[in-house]
Amino acid sequence: DCSLCEIFLEELSDVLGSQFGQIGVFDISADEALERKYGSRIPVLLIDDEFVCAIRLDMERVQAYLSS
Repeated sequence: DCSLCEIFLEELSDVLGSQFGQIGVFDISADEALERKYGSRIPVLLIDDEFVCAIRLDMERVQAYLSS
């Protein structure tokens, strides 16, 4: 129930297309360490446990990861 997360996921779906089904969504409030690390900087996108972007989808960074 996070409007920022919903927008983020919609934008990410547009970028990833058929690969969108390969992502996982986690509620950081269920993980104390993640909540401490990211706090209110949500949503957060990690690829292979590496930080890509937070709050707003950074298309340039996502495209860089997809092309590597």
